[in-house]
Amino acid sequence: MPKYKKGYAFFLQIIPKVLQIVLNISLVFLAMILSFLLIKELFIFSHILIVNESNDYQLYLANILIFFLYFEFIAMIVKYFKENYHFPLRYFLYIGITAMVRLIIVDHDHPIKTLLYSLVILVLIIGYFIMNITPRDRPDSKCFLINSEGCHAESTCDLPDKNNMYKRHTISL
Repeated sequence: MPKYKKGYAFFLQIIPKVLQIVLNISLVFLAMILSFLLIKELFIFSHILIVNESNDYQLYLANILIFFLYFEFIAMIVKYFKENYHFPLRYFLYIGITAMVRLIIVDHDHPIKTLLYSLVILVLIIGYFIMNITPRDRPDSKCFLINSEGCHAESTCDLPDKNNMYKRHTISL
């Protein structure tokens, strides 16, 4: 039985590492593809400006926003590797807001759809605002039941004061 547990423990340690390597390689390939598409979008945009000489501002804005979508995806992949294999949530919000703005610019013929797209942008911005006002480091809390003093018998917890600063409280009852 101990050999079985050792093999199982080895299996549980090696599989996440292998999957992480596969994920990292896939993200590097995706970053290269997105970089190629970003450069291609620059050429398309310069072609529209120089050769076509059209005054279609919607086409300009749509191409600029596509460029920024590629740019944000590449920046998110870079942050993934810089932040120890973690995707920051704010980049998904940036991408969502940019995509919805592009959708409004491209497809603004139907007022109800435009209003719904605008509400989606509002929800994303509210989510971003909430994310920014909450503390990044979560307090270490060992409190399960909080009494009038702020903690349950002989426990240590971090509680916010009036300035939303967390202070360590130890109470023995």
